[in-house]
Amino acid sequence: MNSAPPTQSFDPLDMNQYRIEKLPRRAKGKVEQWLALLGPPVALILFLLFGLLIQLPFLETINPSALSDAAREAFEKSGAEVFARNNAWMLAIFLAAIVLWITEAIPNYLTSLLIIISLVLTGVLPEKKAYAQLGHEVMWLNIMSFVLASMLVVTGVAKRFALWFIIRFGKNASTVFLSFIAINVVLSAFISATTAKAAILLPIFMVVAAIYGARGGENRNNFGRSIVLQNLLYINIGASGFMTGSGANLLAVSLIVGATGSSVFFSDWLVAMFPVSIGLMLLGYLLAMRVYFPLSRAERVPQIEGGMERLKEEYRKLGRINRQEVKSVIIFVSILALWSTDRWHGISATAVAFAGAIVALLPGIGILKWNDVDIPWHLMIFSAGAYALGAGFAVTDLPALSVNAFFDHLGIGQQTPFWRLYLLLTGVMVFSALLFQSKTMRAMIFVPIALGVAQRFGYAAISLALPVAFMIEHVYVLPFNSKPAALLYETDQYSLPDTFRFGFTMMVIAWLINIVAGDTWFRVLGITPHGVLF
Repeated sequence: MNSAPPTQSFDPLDMNQYRIEKLPRRAKGKVEQWLALLGPPVALILFLLFGLLIQLPFLETINPSALSDAAREAFEKSGAEVFARNNAWMLAIFLAAIVLWITEAIPNYLTSLLIIISLVLTGVLPEKKAYAQLGHEVMWLNIMSFVLASMLVVTGVAKRFALWFIIRFGKNASTVFLSFIAINVVLSAFISATTAKAAILLPIFMVVAAIYGARGGENRNNFGRSIVLQNLLYINIGASGFMTGSGANLLAVSLIVGATGSSVFFSDWLVAMFPVSIGLMLLGYLLAMRVYFPLSRAERVPQIEGGMERLKEEYRKLGRINRQEVKSVIIFVSILALWSTDRWHGISATAVAFAGAIVALLPGIGILKWNDVDIPWHLMIFSAGAYALGAGFAVTDLPALSVNAFFDHLGIGQQTPFWRLYLLLTGVMVFSALLFQSKTMRAMIFVPIALGVAQRFGYAAISLALPVAFMIEHVYVLPFNSKPAALLYETDQYSLPDTFRFGFTMMVIAWLINIVAGDTWFRVLGITPHGVLF
């Protein structure tokens, strides 16, 4: 009688056990299944209703003098009737896209392809302009950023830095958590994809969690809850400190620049938000360690003898730092320096990233080959659809027209205080993350609304739109709020109540800090108006 082969034991200190592809995939719940089933018919109904049947009253009496320059040009070229019809189709396409994005009935890149062709077939955008969004300046910045991020991954310098920092400074439980703040800040400056940062860091902090006795499931402890949830917070908040921290930040900036014609520099965003992001991460650390997940004495001591030695062994496997790694560091530090000083030298972030990517790919002196580059083209297509929606908004002026109609209906006049609008718009933006999955989608919805409100009430567009954009990255409360949140939830180190209590508290604090900064720091920087009090 043959005996069954012995089952391979799980080694909690083996980093390969925590690779993304090895994590279990969570099945959709009943609500999610119903949403996916209802998404297509609801989207189709909304598309047909608002495109063909429902005529909104505010589109029947459009005052061309109140339109933006691009929309006024389209109005004069097409005439009032065609312009109103294009606005109706724009609204229909937008509502259908929102339903498909929220319900995830079809992949988000497929929704974007439908958006682009719908804008063409309904006549909202000419083919050349609709298809050109894949060549948008921000799209190229995204692509070049992925080339540069791949350089850090292929050479192993990102992993080397993270391991070195934990080994060097993670002497006890408290300094381990503080080390991950520093690691996330550095990676956020160089890697413009929060999911990529999560993929790099997850094996490292999961091994650290195992060293301190956190195994997940029935063996959860506060160390495991804290290290995963704090990293989820840092991954997203770190991205909020840099304009290039995520594609959604870049999209928001492109919408603002497109609407105003003025520039938003990398250094503008950095000076405004980097101090705020550091403060939020430190507050998150204190709340996690002192309030929500305080560590017992046992949890402050490594539970697996020689555990940190395994991290050192992983670090030793990388060998001595080689020439390619040094070159990648030099390239990226140079890029970061040029990004941070863009206001003074005038070279755009896209051009800087372009030059860096070319150097990284050059035969002989470069660091990686094109086949080494990991570009998520499904995200690029998704972004192209979002930018096409933005182009549609620009030529129809739908956000401004809708905002004006809404405020007119409520009887809110032109004398509304700035701070009432500021509180409303930033609050809606930050708390909308509880319902929406995509940061890009939220930027696509709420930044144009902020631009429309600013236009109606005569405030500078940047005074409302930029603070709204600063709230994009708060997507760490519920598992479906972002890809890193969904990924880290699969570690089974924390429950839904754990992430909601900690995440929602940080979300409220972030909003309050944004309000205080709006009346202090942002005023000093010239973002919000001077002399405007609550």
